[in-house]
Amino acid sequence: MLERLQKVISQAGIASRREAEELIKAGRVTVNGAVVTELGTKVFPGKDRVAVDGKRLTTEEHVYLMLNKPKGVITTVKDPGKRQTVIDYLKDIPQRIYPVGRLDFNTEGLLLLTNDGALTNSLIHPSHKVFKTYLAKVKGIPPEEKLDLLRIGIKLEDGITAPAQLYIVAVDQVKNSATLEITIHEGKNRQIRRMCEAIGYPIRQLKRTKFAGLTLNGLRRGQYRHLSEDEVELLQNLAVKK
Repeated sequence: MLERLQKVISQAGIASRREAEELIKAGRVTVNGAVVTELGTKVFPGKDRVAVDGKRLTTEEHVYLMLNKPKGVITTVKDPGKRQTVIDYLKDIPQRIYPVGRLDFNTEGLLLLTNDGALTNSLIHPSHKVFKTYLAKVKGIPPEEKLDLLRIGIKLEDGITAPAQLYIVAVDQVKNSATLEITIHEGKNRQIRRMCEAIGYPIRQLKRTKFAGLTLNGLRRGQYRHLSEDEVELLQNLAVKK
């Protein structure tokens, strides 16, 4: 199927669609060896040879997916122990895809998967400070002075965490528990769990609800969907942000 040239460049992870348009107008894009400067140009992805600054784009069509990962599922492509992985929920996707970052075995919620390696590397790189939001149900009801330690940054064995945005969204006096909304931009291993343990309020349940401004938006546990073009462009713009 014919696609606009700027969309093909964007899907290759080279630039956002707006930036791709500037590359085309600047004469930095070739199609089958010929320079193209017309924004309305359409090509056959995977058939036409598209190059930016002489470097040919990958031919496999990029896919961008959001999965509502269930608890008890491993965020990996394969597991030697034959345990269920996130890929088991995406068996009808022909491309070889990979998770963008990780959610641990007992954490559920929003997980992105794609075969766009450049975008993945950018989104998980600390310099881009991509925000992720979690709902954490903890044992006990932490006072504000304890939560302030996380808002400032708390020392873990692998360093001091960056300041977190944190709110109490629900309290259950009968069960002696509280639900916290926590937003961070780091990706330390099991970071949210270790942060809460460090202030003495271990997590009972943990769910990621947002990633880079994207939300589950009614996606049921174990379901996935393709990202919209606007959502993909949002991620691509974050990835190139300095």
